Amino acid sequence: MAFDPVTRTADAHVEEGGEGAWQSSYKVLTRHMRELGVTRLGVVENTLPPGSVGCPFHWHAREDEVFYVLRGRGVLRYGDTVREVGPGDCISCPAGTQTAHQLANPFDEPFVYLGIGPWDPHEVCGYPDTGKVMVRALKAVGDLDRKPYMEREPEPPAIFGLWKDQT
Repeated sequence: MAFDPVTRTADAHVEEGGEGAWQSSYKVLTRHMRELGVTRLGVVENTLPPGSVGCPFHWHAREDEVFYVLRGRGVLRYGDTVREVGPGDCISCPAGTQTAHQLANPFDEPFVYLGIGPWDPHEVCGYPDTGKVMVRALKAVGDLDRKPYMEREPEPPAIFGLWKDQT
């Protein structure tokens, strides 16, 4: 079979990431789809050890995210609310609302959940706690400064010189 549609979670490669309170591990369960270049939907099994946070508080402009809790207990920060979540809870985080979300594990046992969503090459995320912005197409995370629309634009506009050079 050229394409095996089954990924056994127990056999999936474990990736380790982060340090301190940001430490976690994950398994990409749809790696075979990613390898084929199919990125419309992905599933990742995330494990947060006690005292860790999955990622910074953030919102998505384009990607809906769903989390399904498998084992342990965790805390969901969603907008202005914080609440406990546990096995069987399904968390919906719709894109385009600028409502940020974050999962953490303040408890004494591992917190395991599935993260389900697309991977959009044009995604933009906002990080309300720090004011950062992620622009995936630019492969950049950082701060944006508000500027007047025409600031630093050349006078005369470059297009006139380019046109003149071609004629």
